[in-house]
Amino acid sequence: MSQAVDVYLGLGSNQDAKRHIAAGIVALQHRFGDLRISPVYRSPAVGFDGEDFLNAVAWIHTDLEVGELKTWLTELEDRHGRDRSKPRFSDRSLDIDILLHGDKAGSFAGLELPRPEILKYAHVLKPLADLAPNLTHPVTGKTFATHWQDFSGDRTLHPLNPEP
Repeated sequence: MSQAVDVYLGLGSNQDAKRHIAAGIVALQHRFGDLRISPVYRSPAVGFDGEDFLNAVAWIHTDLEVGELKTWLTELEDRHGRDRSKPRFSDRSLDIDILLHGDKAGSFAGLELPRPEILKYAHVLKPLADLAPNLTHPVTGKTFATHWQDFSGDRTLHPLNPEP
C-alpha cells in the first residue's frame, strides 16, 4: 500500500461545462472524500476555435499511484462523454489532468509531473495559485503565488460568479 499524498487535479470543460464540472466534483468527492476546489474560471479555448472553457483545480489526498489515478480519471471522463477520437486541442465534455502528485518530478505512467501546462497557461496556474498559493513547485522551488505574480502569458480569465 502506497503512502497517501496531496494531489492537485485540473478540471476543464467546454460542453455543457457547468454540469460536467459539477458532476466531476461530485465523483471526486464520492471516491476520495474530502476535497478542496479553487474558484472556477471561464477562459477562451486554447489551440482551436471553440466555446469558452470552465476550469478549476481540485485537491485530493490519495494513496493511488499515478497510473492507478490516471486510469480512474480516464474512466470518469469516459463516463461523462469524453470523445478521445478528436484531436488533442478540441471540445471536451470533461477533462481532468493530474497536475501534481505529491512532490514527484519526472515521467510517471506516461505523464510528465509536475504538468508543464501549470506554468504555461493561466487557466491552470491561476486556480492552482488560488487553491494553494504557498505550495512550492517541485522543480522550481517557487510558490504558485509567485509563479502567478511573475506570469507573463495571456491572463485572459473571467471568474465564474457563484450561483445565488
